[in-house]
Amino acid sequence: MASAGLSRSVSARFSYRSLNLNSPRVSSAAHRKWLVPGSFFNALVLVFFFVSLVLVLCCILYLYWFRYLARGLVPSFNGVVEGCDVFDGNWVRDETFPLYNSSLCPFVERGFNCLANGREDREYLQWRWKPRLCEIPRFDVRDMLQRLRGKRIVFVGDSMSRTQWESLICLLMTGVEDPKGVYEVNGNSISKTIQFLSVQFRSFNFTVEFFRSVFLVQQGLPPRNGPKRVKMTLKLDKMDFMNQRWVDSDILIFNSGHWWTPTKLFDVGCYFQVGGSLKLGMPITSAFRLALETWASWVESMVNTNRTHVFFRTFEPSHWSGLGQKLVK
Repeated sequence: MASAGLSRSVSARFSYRSLNLNSPRVSSAAHRKWLVPGSFFNALVLVFFFVSLVLVLCCILYLYWFRYLARGLVPSFNGVVEGCDVFDGNWVRDETFPLYNSSLCPFVERGFNCLANGREDREYLQWRWKPRLCEIPRFDVRDMLQRLRGKRIVFVGDSMSRTQWESLICLLMTGVEDPKGVYEVNGNSISKTIQFLSVQFRSFNFTVEFFRSVFLVQQGLPPRNGPKRVKMTLKLDKMDFMNQRWVDSDILIFNSGHWWTPTKLFDVGCYFQVGGSLKLGMPITSAFRLALETWASWVESMVNTNRTHVFFRTFEPSHWSGLGQKLVK
């Protein structure tokens, strides 16, 4: 009743005003439709909804389409495309490769020194990685040596990381005038069994180091009263004992993954542990994820990322096959 009276009085006032103004353009019926509160609110909601929908669609198009196309259109100052995904590409033949002769580099492990071991063909060395939407600048050894002056580069991981460490040293040695100024600080020969290797570039005062930590997390004895099949455990919530030695570096490169297999874990009696509890039924994929979460937390809490550039290298082709998969690298 109150609302009906209010509508009639409002309509009456507007009709009266219309008649007094002698304006035939707007009828009292039109005024009644326009002033119905529900219709106006619904129209406002619909307009707001459609405007919001258009804005959301525009954002999606920008993030997933125009931004993707812009990668190939906007070059950066150093010649590399801004925001280019360097992992999206292909291997292309390049006869100017390789950039060093592994048979002449004293830091290549003998088992991986194909040329020194008598391999005659070299086509397998003449490949270069080319991203699809940009060009990677060619390796400039003189420029790199100057950039690394006074720095500390640290590799942490398994044999995949060690061979990358060897390769970087051999690349850098091509720009050094006196090879005797490049040496392993402890006089060690390159070996897969050594936990720590460090090569000093005396003329440029920097080191390239390798720490063998195939899982990145701690490996140790199992809890007491555990099953007999458990010979050792990976403590997924704790980093390797050597982790403090990695911190004070300028470039820190990690890798892990190739040892996270049944043959290198369960077949040798190695199972997972969190806190004081064994996780006998935990899948390897879940354990690997938990270990990487521990690693990521360690980086956030222990590494000064304003100084240290941190990289985590993904999987790559293995350098063993067949029966060799059961052997420890």
